[in-house]
Parts: sequence; C-alpha cells; structure tokens
Amino acid sequence: MSSVMFETQRAALADVVAIPVTPFAADGSVDREAHRTLLRRLLDSGIGTLTPNGNTGEFYALTPEERRLVTETTVEEAGDRAVVLAGVGHDLPSAIAAARHARDAGARMVMVHQPVHPYVSAAGWVDYHRAVADAVPELGVVPYLRDARLPGGRLAELAGHCPNVIGVKYAVPDAARFAGFARDAGLDRFVWVAGLAEPYAPSYFSAGATGFTSGLVNVAPAVSLTMLEALRSGDHPAAMRVWERIRRFEELRAAHGSANNVTVVKEALAALGLCRRDVRPPSRTLPEDERAEVAAIAAAWTTGRPT
Repeated sequence: MSSVMFETQRAALADVVAIPVTPFAADGSVDREAHRTLLRRLLDSGIGTLTPNGNTGEFYALTPEERRLVTETTVEEAGDRAVVLAGVGHDLPSAIAAARHARDAGARMVMVHQPVHPYVSAAGWVDYHRAVADAVPELGVVPYLRDARLPGGRLAELAGHCPNVIGVKYAVPDAARFAGFARDAGLDRFVWVAGLAEPYAPSYFSAGATGFTSGLVNVAPAVSLTMLEALRSGDHPAAMRVWERIRRFEELRAAHGSANNVTVVKEALAALGLCRRDVRPPSRTLPEDERAEVAAIAAAWTTGRPT
C-alpha cells in the first residue's frame, strides 16, 4: 500500500465519519431497499466516509451474514463517492475474517470495535489489534478506543508494529484525557476522530481531533457538515451554535446510559418517513409519549426552523 493511498484514507477520517443505521423490515430482516435509500441520501448530501457495522448500525445485534450484507451494500452504494470504513470485532478469528471480507468487498479501512471481553489487558489489547492489522496490510486500520485505562504508549507500540494503523476513534468522554493520550501516543502519527460525535467534537477538535463520528448525520446531514465547516475554519462560536441545535437530540440519545442511542435516531428517521423505527434487543423503541419530541426536532432540522 503506497503512502499516497494511506493519505487518501487519512483524509477520509478527517471528516464527518457517518455511522449509518441498519433499517429493518416488518419481518425483522434487514430492509435492503431502505438501507440503500438511506445510504444514497447520505452520499447525495456530500458525506464522504461511511462506517457500516458501527454501533449506530446495531453491530452487536446483527448476524455474521447480515454484517457481511451491510458491508457489501455500503461498498456498492459508495462506489467512488465515499470511502468505506467497515466495523469489525468480536472474537479474534471473526474480526480477522470480517476484515478480510471487507477488503475483498472493496472497503478501504476497518474500524476495530472495542474488545468486549471482561478481561482486557493493555498488552492483550495490542496483540488483538496487531493481529487484525497484520491480516489486512492493504487496509487502513482504526482502533475504536473506549477504555480510559489504556495508556497512549500502548497505541504507539501498536503503530510501531503496524504502519497501517492510521487513525483512532477516541470515545472516552474526557477531553483532557484525550489531549494527554493523543500526545503520549503521537499526535501527528494518527488521525484523531472524536468518537462521541457532535457533542464532543468542539472540545476534542481544540485538543487535536480533525474528524468526528456521527449518528445524527443519518437524520440531518447538513447539520453535521455545518459543524465540521465551523470547526475546520476555527470558528468556535459557530460550532457551538450547531452544538446548541443538536443538544437536546443528543441528550435523548445519551439518557439512561445511552440506552436509546440508536432508538432516537431511528425514531427521527421514522418520523421523516425514511425507515421503520424498529430496533433489536437489547435496544427498544421509544414509548409513544416520547416520540413527538424527537419528531419535532427532526422536522425542524429538515425544514430549517430553529430548534
């Protein structure tokens, strides 16, 4: 893999990294038509980086066959309009198989989900990610970091072994910890993606992030892109005006330990007539009396009314 190709991948991370939902049909299967429609809507809005099998896509609730389908569909729709960063994880053989499938399907990068094993050592974290990265040297590899205990030096160690580890999705809700971790790991060695989306993007950009993930982008791509433009131009007040617009929506998603993270996004899409509201356990649809607020926010965003 040439440095020029890795630079293309790095540039794709320094952007709005969209995490598309996985819509379900009435029979509970993946709604392929709705999925393609939602992907096209993102692409037509100017989104250039897509992460199939992210957490907003209900990665852990999909079967292996469905995860492969979601990856393949996303690559097909993206074509040359977007870079695909496919989520992989679970046990190590499954993660490696999924990474190789993503490569063969045409994805350019893989995001390695945080290990959910109850006993994760820092050295074992390096071993896990090194095995995935070594299996797909052609792909950019992006660890998804949610563990505040991992020292930055361990990421530097991983990168010393694996030149294709090019970015980090950092999702520890602590901007000061992020600033220190990034500098301990190597601020310029990686592309730093604010992995807690728009609510944390302004503070994380001030500490070195150049991209952010988004589930909200499924509903209102223009809102996410407006925040990115403000952050890129260094216009912090403008970024915070967007922050104020999205605050309530993101508070609803974060409530009860993020129990409704995907639910609220799908509820908004359902209110716009774009897909069904169905989610899979352990998520659950919103109660009837909470749906109206989400619908009102989505309507305001899409019509341009103030929220």
